[in-house]
Amino acid sequence: MTLDKILAISGKPGLFEIVTQTRTGAVVQSLIDKKRITVGAHSNISILSEIAIYTLTEEVPLREVLKKVMEKENGGPTSISHKDGKDALEEYFFNVLPDYDEDRVYASDIKKVIQWYNLLQKNDLLGALETEEEETVTSDEEE
Repeated sequence: MTLDKILAISGKPGLFEIVTQTRTGAVVQSLIDKKRITVGAHSNISILSEIAIYTLTEEVPLREVLKKVMEKENGGPTSISHKDGKDALEEYFFNVLPDYDEDRVYASDIKKVIQWYNLLQKNDLLGALETEEEETVTSDEEE
């Protein structure tokens, strides 16, 4: 599975996996409780592979940020909770991504990244971070 199949839906907690697409939207399954819901095309849906974090020089894809968290935590859950205070979250994120743009990356964004990482880790989906890079390298070599 790749991050192309994992979604964040505005107004709904956690992450969702696409089960199937419908004429008017998609059927998705929650990574938290495995319940399936139908979301319409009008819902504000973000695909994880298309999200990036602002740094002082560029935008870093979420996949790269999650990989840095995974390296810091040796593949385990984060040492910090997404419910911790703003200062603790910012300090943790500074250790993961030292040049992140503090003016454009809010504590709420850091909370989401930590919560999403822990959900992916709990559901054994961190392998998707490695898989996508291998696919990218393979397609580059073919050209």
